[in-house]
Amino acid sequence: MAVVATYRGRFAPSPSGPLHFGSLVAAVGSYLDARAHGGEWLLRMEDLDTPRNVPGAADGILATLEAYGFEWDGPVLWQSTRFAAYAAALERLIAAGLAYGCACSRKEIADSGSHPAVDGGLAYPGSCRNGLSAGRTARAWRLRVNDDEISFIDRLQGSVVQHLESDVGDFVLRRADGLFAYQLAVAVDDEFQAISDVVRGADLLASTPRQIWLQRCLGYATPRYAHLPVASNAAGEKLSKQTLAPALEAGQAGATLVRALDFLGQRVPAQLTTAPPAEVWAWALAHWSFAAIPRRPSIPLAILP
Repeated sequence: MAVVATYRGRFAPSPSGPLHFGSLVAAVGSYLDARAHGGEWLLRMEDLDTPRNVPGAADGILATLEAYGFEWDGPVLWQSTRFAAYAAALERLIAAGLAYGCACSRKEIADSGSHPAVDGGLAYPGSCRNGLSAGRTARAWRLRVNDDEISFIDRLQGSVVQHLESDVGDFVLRRADGLFAYQLAVAVDDEFQAISDVVRGADLLASTPRQIWLQRCLGYATPRYAHLPVASNAAGEKLSKQTLAPALEAGQAGATLVRALDFLGQRVPAQLTTAPPAEVWAWALAHWSFAAIPRRPSIPLAILP
């Protein structure tokens, strides 16, 4: 494989709980893709949503990554230190007439008869895009979209096409509670860290066109994207903290790494199941095959050996 000198990837967990198997799959896939390209792998702590942060979770995540043998380049970037950068980006969008204040509550949007959005929420009907009604004040800030086609070729999932106006509507940049929204923060941080390649779970595939639109509005570069299949439980739900996915155990690091590699379609020798993490990584770095990753958005863990 040709070495891409400018490759910069990243892994961006949120400290809303400990790392679980689904997190590990994303970390392994992004890490090995970066190393296979001779690139850097950065670590970003997405601790922006402070009400969801669990005390001690961030330190636990870092300790788990170290126990599993991950080595990242440079210092960890903490989103909680980046509020000024997000505010500056929002001000640019407001000054350009691309962002506007919104007074709508979730109940008002639901009562408006708005149709479902591609990410499972409700598409915003545009109630405030032409100005606030008399006596109303802005609760949040939204980005204007249009119905032009936003398309990209995902390295794993293929062609992705959205029309933001009909599929999502004008989306939130700063929430009613004053916190900056994920979409704005991730676009600003990927630009700041000069990320060339985003390798993450397919649960974030539907949000990518919004990030591409933001990148265009702010004059940012657009990374290449690869959305890995996510692990699902017996009920078909994505493994997550919300579905009570068990935390990774440091004492089972080697075997769990092998399981993650198997999930990603790698043909790991059976004897590595009992090997320490260093031996598993040595094999994975020498034999990583991006082409072997299943081109599917989700895989039930029950089908794995």
